[in-house]
Amino acid sequence: MIEIAFWISVALVVYAYGGYPIALAVVARLRRRTVRKADIRPRVSFIVTAYNEEGRIGEKLENTLRQDYPRDRFEVIVASDGSSDRTDDIVRSFAAHDVRLVRGSERKGKEAAQKLAVAAATGEVLVFSDAATLLEPDGVARIVRAFADDTVGCVSSVDQALDGNGRPSGEGLYVRYEMLLRRLETKVGGLVGLSGSCFAVRREVCREWAIDVPSDFNTVLCAVRLGLRGVLESDAVGYYKTLPDRSKEFERKVRTILRGIPVVMRNLSMLNPWRYGLFAWQLFSHKLCRWLAPVATLVAFGTNAALATASILYLGIFVAQCGFYAVGVAGLFSQMVWRQTVLRVPAFFVLVTVSTLHAWYRYARGHRVLMWAPSER
Repeated sequence: MIEIAFWISVALVVYAYGGYPIALAVVARLRRRTVRKADIRPRVSFIVTAYNEEGRIGEKLENTLRQDYPRDRFEVIVASDGSSDRTDDIVRSFAAHDVRLVRGSERKGKEAAQKLAVAAATGEVLVFSDAATLLEPDGVARIVRAFADDTVGCVSSVDQALDGNGRPSGEGLYVRYEMLLRRLETKVGGLVGLSGSCFAVRREVCREWAIDVPSDFNTVLCAVRLGLRGVLESDAVGYYKTLPDRSKEFERKVRTILRGIPVVMRNLSMLNPWRYGLFAWQLFSHKLCRWLAPVATLVAFGTNAALATASILYLGIFVAQCGFYAVGVAGLFSQMVWRQTVLRVPAFFVLVTVSTLHAWYRYARGHRVLMWAPSER
């Protein structure tokens, strides 16, 4: 039974991180679904959600106003989640550039602020972006091209994580892996989740806007229920800096996963392949298996320790596991290790594993994250 538990847990971890993208690549060769694109110019409402962003909201708005998009078909709305610093005043200083401010009377969370902006928006397409994310001048023009396809309900940008020197970090490796999955998912049919830093959505998908679940995940589910899909626009890139403090990165990942688990639990019916087809498999693999993989990692380590004296094979695997995790733990506390590209992989794997396990622990104890707090990047 210990051997069975070991190999099942190993299989789950391997499938979650390696098997799923391989399976996507195979399916994409057998069943590729294209996205029809055109240089269309629908009316766009560009929505920036902000909470106490006085340090970067000015740069964000300047970046947004440099978008190469017809001004008569482009409106900018900042949704302030009850900011208590100078954020609102800075936004008001852009009023001459037709930047509008909508403000919640009290802080209720990111999605609540977005809902206020949705109600005020007049665009056919709504583009949501964080204050920390900067776009190329043609970013909006590129992200709306996919809406020429009537089957597309929402579009995600590509995340580009950079360190303080503009180089990919450990998170950059992980982000590139996520972008690979999204490219493959788009070829197969559609995305399971959008980039929270920048995504676009048809107005009709926003009719039922939930304020207690992450919008970048829930929007895709809303689109799928309407018979639409989410896709990745590879040419629309959102740039943001990684968190230099590992503890803050840990907290952000715990918060993200803890917000995502209830969405899956609330939408378990969407795991039905007879109703939702390939999307049900994608949802199970990309989200549920990924979040269960750290639990399987813990089981694999424990059962491997029990089997280490049974054979050379199990002893070798256990020594390899111990070495991998030792490097990973060292990487979390050593900048020298973190700077080495090869060593970032175990370091980030440990970070993701521990943060996911902690998120499950908090979820089991009834903790929920309803209030959004921006990361200080």
